[in-house]
Amino acid sequence: MAGAGDDCCSLCLPDESLFLGFDCSTQSLKATVLDAGLAVVAADSVHFDSELPHYGTSGGVRRDPAERGRIVAPPLMWAEALDLLLGRLRPRVDLRRVAAVSGSAQQHGSVYWARGAGAALAALDPAEALAPQLAAAGAFAAPESPVWMDSSTAAQCREVEAAMGGALRLAALTGCRAHERCTGPQARRMHQTRPRVYGATERVSLVSSFMASLLVGGYARVDETDGAGMNLMDIHTRQLRQDALEATAPNLEEKIGKLAPAHAVAGKIAPYFVQRFQFASSCIVIQWSGDNPNSLAGLTLSNPGDLAISLGTSDTVFGVTDTPEPTLEGNILPNPVDPKTYMVMLCYKNGSLTREDIRNRYAEKSWDVFNRLLEETAPLNGGKLGFYYKEHEILPPLPVGFHRYFIKNLTGGSLDAMVEHEVEEFDPPSEVRAIIEGQFMSMRGHAERCGLPVPPKRIIATGGASSNPIILKIMASIFGCPVYSSPRSILRPWVRLYEQPMGGSATGKESLCHSHVCTLADRIQNHLA
Repeated sequence: MAGAGDDCCSLCLPDESLFLGFDCSTQSLKATVLDAGLAVVAADSVHFDSELPHYGTSGGVRRDPAERGRIVAPPLMWAEALDLLLGRLRPRVDLRRVAAVSGSAQQHGSVYWARGAGAALAALDPAEALAPQLAAAGAFAAPESPVWMDSSTAAQCREVEAAMGGALRLAALTGCRAHERCTGPQARRMHQTRPRVYGATERVSLVSSFMASLLVGGYARVDETDGAGMNLMDIHTRQLRQDALEATAPNLEEKIGKLAPAHAVAGKIAPYFVQRFQFASSCIVIQWSGDNPNSLAGLTLSNPGDLAISLGTSDTVFGVTDTPEPTLEGNILPNPVDPKTYMVMLCYKNGSLTREDIRNRYAEKSWDVFNRLLEETAPLNGGKLGFYYKEHEILPPLPVGFHRYFIKNLTGGSLDAMVEHEVEEFDPPSEVRAIIEGQFMSMRGHAERCGLPVPPKRIIATGGASSNPIILKIMASIFGCPVYSSPRSILRPWVRLYEQPMGGSATGKESLCHSHVCTLADRIQNHLA
């Protein structure tokens, strides 16, 4: 296997070369094969819950009933999905033509490899499936991986922040304060609550480097961009910080290993995949990275006046800056494409699954009905604002709960004149509009406080809900800018879909409403904290 960062890129690729990309998200593993002209040759996916039901996941994860907030996924499931997906592609695609493989993965999840797992990866038998071999070899010190949805590490977060001189100093050094999903606090909790598991761990991978490790037949490095979500890497030098490592857990540096640039070569594809699926032995594996940084790269987002909003299992807002300012709300990561700039990201746990929950409760489990109800209600929803947290929220950090408010004097022109009172429930059309407007207003307020451009010059929308034109129309109105998306494929040119109707940035009653939503969110947070 070639070492991470080895120069395998000086290649003259034949015109018939193909390129294989994966996306290991929370709920599924997807694959797309492209030709040299970026045309899609084949695509397929494996849905974890329905196609691998023996792992017992719901929404791609398991919720531990014995430990509040602990949310995990089995790494064997991801390995089995890889085998299954490549088996589906092999009859449809000549995998010998694939010149390079890479992928994206859900961020922050941590995989704890057992001692000897590296040797087991290098000795896989191509006649046997991947997951049973890893299981038989005892490849995992922990059979379950904490994922980005986990909220069980609040105590560890506060301990790390205190050791590093406070939350804001930690954010200035590593790119973000200690969030419960971050790998550092997760590793600290593993050390404190499962010391035998931590002691038996040979290597800690992120989900992205775990998937790359399977493909190269050995431990792939964590890339610098995804690694910025660990609370362990210096955001400026892009090296692990000794003080952060010492504040987190013993022997952590040797368990994580060295980092690599997001564009580096992880190695040649392992013999297992050459013999089992007929890849060429010359096929290279490029470092995998996190799904959000790879979205920034795939969207070619480079203008500091642009924003991208990804509407998926989690919702994220991100943009590019060359002058990162640490905050307690956002994340700063190295730009995976331009090493001179940075990515600023806001992450919300309550995304598509929470929208689907409201759809199921109030819109007959139908997106068509959901959209019709959206169109029946007026902007600002007659003063009805809602905050819906089906999961423990990241931004703002709030517990599970639905909070509905009716605002009197919403259009009165004065924030002081607005009076809110909490109500039990809205009518169905108002519930539907409240969740969409509330989510976008929260995004706008937090983006402005983190120094992202508001209103932006444009928004590029991606993720599953970006195919919903009614939702995008509301996005354009609340952010006060045009929204671009692609109706069919991320590989097609971006299409300008919606221009916010007021012209220019939002003013008057809409701006007052945005300010009031942020005030309410802070008030709820202080009340419920």
